Amino acid sequence: MTVPIPTRFTEEEIALIDDLVSHRVADSRSAVIRKGLHDLAESVRRARIGATIADSYRENPQSSEDDDLAMAGAIAMTEAEPC
Repeated sequence: MTVPIPTRFTEEEIALIDDLVSHRVADSRSAVIRKGLHDLAESVRRARIGATIADSYRENPQSSEDDDLAMAGAIAMTEAEPC
């Protein structure tokens, strides 16, 4: 079930929405707006995850020991590849 939400758009915004519909980004104006909402939510989710990862690296910086382990893992994976 969907719930209508009255919203106002400028002529320029409507032109952008209609252009997206005409380029088959979505089937209708409503679908374009829904897709935009979902894409924005996904972008925000990814940004939050990225910020959490960056904060973690700032709090626990990578050491030379970590570098050695990463290199050993990379070498092992490369050697395990079939020729």
